Amino acid sequence: MLKLTGVVCLLGAMVLSAQAQADEVAVLDWRAALMNTDSAQSSISRLEGEIGNQQREAESLGSELQGLQERLQSEGETMSEAQRESLIAELQEKGRRFEQLRQQIGQAQQRSEQQFLEGAEPKLEQAVEQVIDRHGIEVLVEPQGVLHSSRDLPNVTDEVTQIFNSLN
Repeated sequence: MLKLTGVVCLLGAMVLSAQAQADEVAVLDWRAALMNTDSAQSSISRLEGEIGNQQREAESLGSELQGLQERLQSEGETMSEAQRESLIAELQEKGRRFEQLRQQIGQAQQRSEQQFLEGAEPKLEQAVEQVIDRHGIEVLVEPQGVLHSSRDLPNVTDEVTQIFNSLN
């Protein structure tokens, strides 16, 4: 009986040791964890509301520019000089507007991303710390940073997102 208890204790210790070892290293895709949060989705929706009209206009202009360029290439040689110059002027004008819209959209996206990250960083750090403490993680790596592992590393990305969403 004493031997059986000793074997059970030894097996239990081995299982606990293996579990502790498995939790020492974990994987976190912090970008995915952050982008899957409720606040990220809300931020994206706000941004889409702000720049939606500009994006639609840019898409429309992009199609028009492509059509005008194709027309210039296919019919340019048969057009009169005035028609060709008019078409080139229209291309340049729409091209300038397209570039202006593209820059405005890019600036709005950068502003929105910066504001979101500034507000989200403390909550992300808090969520990561909770997961590290909960699992006894000693090393946390990004999925892209793992070149080789002989065992499956726990991925805590979804858990970080859940905790982030629960923080006020």
